[in-house]
Amino acid sequence: MNTQSEVKLSQAYKNLKEGKFEDAWKILQDAWSFDLDNKEIQAAIKCINFWKDRLAKAEQYQDPYEKGESLLSQWKAFTRFMDKDGQYFERSMYAVRQGIFSLALKYYNETLSSKAAQQRNVQIGPDLYRKAGLCYKKLGDYENALKFLESACQLCPNSATIFAEMADCYALCGNERTAKVFFREAFFVDAQSVDLSLLDSELICYLVKQTAENGFTGVLLQEWIPVYGVLFGVFNVKRELGAIEIGKLKQKIYSLEVSIHQRGNDVQVLMPQLINHYFWLIDHYITVGEDRARINEILLKLKVLNPSIYEKYTM
Repeated sequence: MNTQSEVKLSQAYKNLKEGKFEDAWKILQDAWSFDLDNKEIQAAIKCINFWKDRLAKAEQYQDPYEKGESLLSQWKAFTRFMDKDGQYFERSMYAVRQGIFSLALKYYNETLSSKAAQQRNVQIGPDLYRKAGLCYKKLGDYENALKFLESACQLCPNSATIFAEMADCYALCGNERTAKVFFREAFFVDAQSVDLSLLDSELICYLVKQTAENGFTGVLLQEWIPVYGVLFGVFNVKRELGAIEIGKLKQKIYSLEVSIHQRGNDVQVLMPQLINHYFWLIDHYITVGEDRARINEILLKLKVLNPSIYEKYTM
């Protein structure tokens, strides 16, 4: 890469980080005119071309919350778009990520500070705080991210989505033990609602990769992650369940056992759910020092349900 191109790229990236996509586009077009074979310049232009119309569409909304939602809703599509041809430059992606999430955060903060929107904030509060927390996380400000996510959790105390984002933040901060607790809770509460595309920590990315290598995609990938999380020793932080929780867990196990034998039900989805619930019940029994016979009873059910997972779990 020649010096002039590097200077232009640096200028463009600075503008992208500040959300000035049009200015960055002009700089890159100029750079490309004298360095047509530069793959990084091409990739950066491709990034901006994806966002130009979408940024304009976001600005058409009057409500700042809708503006933020418009941008965040496109992030997964953007990452897929950039992965299509295999041209991936970390500097380009980082600059765009800084720009998009900075803009989205600005809109969410406008919503939070708007007196006219106070009544509406009561209704969208948990999601608004979660989205602001997500933006802070993507920008690398984990302290503020956790503050907003904790506020979201107080308003919605049993959300798998919020648990997963909190877990991701703790993992990125180096607090792996707490991260494992929240990740395990998230995938127990509702594995399918966890948006894997928004998670960044090595802890969860490793687990997703390992689970996918066993042939799972889509919904099945989501449901098998907590199972393999236990098998790979990632979800290895256990906790004792309260009386109400253990009652709900046993009731859910019974419901899943009935459903899995009924014709027409999706056994492929129900199986990892039931296995995960077995794991939780076994862990609870071990934690409270329950009689070994009860543990063996669940292990026998696991062996009948899926001998392969049983062998991996007990080896």
